[in-house]
Amino acid sequence: MPDTSRPFQVLPAAAARVTDLVRAVPDDRWRRPTPCEGWDVRALVNHLTAEHLWAPRLLAGESLAEVGDDYAGDVLGDDPVAVWHHAVTTSLLAWADVAPEDELREIEVSSGPITLREYADQMLVDLVVHAWDLAAALGLPHLPVAEAVHRATEYERPRTGHGQGIDGLFRPAVPTTSTDPLDRLVAMLGRDPGWGA
Repeated sequence: MPDTSRPFQVLPAAAARVTDLVRAVPDDRWRRPTPCEGWDVRALVNHLTAEHLWAPRLLAGESLAEVGDDYAGDVLGDDPVAVWHHAVTTSLLAWADVAPEDELREIEVSSGPITLREYADQMLVDLVVHAWDLAAALGLPHLPVAEAVHRATEYERPRTGHGQGIDGLFRPAVPTTSTDPLDRLVAMLGRDPGWGA
C-alpha cells in the first residue's frame, strides 16, 4: 500500500472520481434519491461543492464569521457541473500550497478548532463516501481510489467507536459480510453497501 500518511497526497485522485461521476449525471437524474437520507443527487453535489468553496478561504486564514453564509443554500445554479469543477479546482490548488510544516496549524470549522491535517482527512472522507453515494444513486460503475479508501478508513475507525456512529454525521454501523474495503467503509459509516442493488 502506498504511503497515505498525508491525506493531502490523495485528495486530488479522490476528487477526480467525484468529478467523473458529476460529469456523468444525466439531466433527468439530478433529483434521484441517494443513500444520504433526505438528499437527492443535486443536494449531495451541492453539499460537496459548498465544502470545496469554503476550503480555500479557510486555508487562507479567513474565519467562519468572515465566510459567513456566502455558501448557504443552493450554490450550483444553472450549471452544476461547471460550478463543481470550479470549486474543486480552486480547492485543490489551495490544498497543494499547504506545506508539511503547516499541517498542524489549527483552523476553526463548525465543530471547533482542528488541524489542517484533520481538515484534509475530513474532506477526503467526504469525497470517498459521497462518490460511492453518487455512483449508487445513479446506478453507475465506480472504481474507488484504494489509497483514499484506506486513509479514510484509518481516520474514521477510531472516531466511530463501537459502531455507534457520530451524532449529526453518520448513522450507526450496518452489518456486512463483504470483504471489499469500500463496502466495509460505507457500512462502518451507516450505509448499506447493497443500497439500490
